[in-house]
Amino acid sequence: MREEEQELQKVTVIKNELGLHARSAAQIAAIARNATGNVWIGKDDLKADASSIMDILTLVCEKGTRIRIIIDDVADTPVLNAIVDLVDDGFGE
Repeated sequence: MREEEQELQKVTVIKNELGLHARSAAQIAAIARNATGNVWIGKDDLKADASSIMDILTLVCEKGTRIRIIIDDVADTPVLNAIVDLVDDGFGE
């Protein structure tokens, strides 16, 4: 498998009191839409399209939930890092 085809991921934890709600999902989706490939959010065995607010909300992530941010293209590493930074910052809340 070529390096650019490898799936990359980072694990982070939802830190804000309100969890992953509509406003925070919209922030993630806005960043994910800048990717050239697919960006996913994983929780347990579930996986949602990170560019879709509705898909993100179906994961129901409360404070303390461990999630995986996954990219399909290494060129999207800045997108991966930006989403992880946003989550780690508690979505600025």
